[in-house]
Amino acid sequence: MSTDPRLLRAFTAVAEELHFTRAAARLYVAQQALSRDIRRLERELGTELFVRTTRQVTLTPDGERLLPYARRVLAAHDELSDAFRAEPRPLLVDLNTPDLVQERILQRARELAPEQELMARYESGLTGAAQSILAGRLDTSFGRYGGLDARLRARLDSQFVRYEPMAVVLREDHPLAGLPEVPLARLAGLRIYAGAGNDRTPEWTDLATRLFAGRDIDVAPPAPLAVGHEEFRRLMAKYGDPVLAVVDFPPMPNCVIRPLVDPVPLSPVSLVWRKGLRHPGLDALRRAAAELGAREGWLKRPPGSWLPDGEPGLPA
Repeated sequence: MSTDPRLLRAFTAVAEELHFTRAAARLYVAQQALSRDIRRLERELGTELFVRTTRQVTLTPDGERLLPYARRVLAAHDELSDAFRAEPRPLLVDLNTPDLVQERILQRARELAPEQELMARYESGLTGAAQSILAGRLDTSFGRYGGLDARLRARLDSQFVRYEPMAVVLREDHPLAGLPEVPLARLAGLRIYAGAGNDRTPEWTDLATRLFAGRDIDVAPPAPLAVGHEEFRRLMAKYGDPVLAVVDFPPMPNCVIRPLVDPVPLSPVSLVWRKGLRHPGLDALRRAAAELGAREGWLKRPPGSWLPDGEPGLPA
């Protein structure tokens, strides 16, 4: 049997989205064309692959059986295409937020592979970036891999990069702003903004919820997402809630950044990419992360620090 990879790609998109409209958007094709490809594949295989109703789409037993084979065939097809590509396309690297440590990793990767084009993007949130990676709009991102939904993790690969100490951003006039470090116990009774309501960063809100549990610290309710320094300053002046961040968070107007201690909470950061991706720029990015991590001690967990229990994707 010789099955067109396009048909298998159409099947895999529908099987993973369980929604023809979303699958068509992911593949940048019309829904009618996608439906035709699915019907053609079903004719070639002599079986139905989906049960369609007005309310939902589900896989048949034969569809469930086909899915792992289709994924392996497509991964091999992509690997073959990448191996014989005359000139690799640019690698699209999401850095989440400007001025974080990820920019140093990208810069080192560019030094290691100057012939490659590594393009920076800023998606703000690993959950949102993961959706873009799987849709082909991004190649890699950084963030808390263990905080992703298990269904997303199943389609991604990761490399642990850093235990990143966490911090709190305070207005300059906040009572805790004068401390060089803020013990977690001093946040008791406060509301801390941690991205609640932002559908691109639920892994960060989940990390905050786990950290605050049993400490009498509340996650602040949803607030407008601040983009840019001036908007951050304006919203901090209006709402006043401290913001959970990391120690390398860039300076913000009229605010101070204070490390959290007793214990030091850690945000586990990983490099994440789509399973099966082959690209010399990715190889350089992974080497750069490993090199900087070893040199600067990013992979050593500080004594007495805090991490969420059972976090996937961490070093053994």
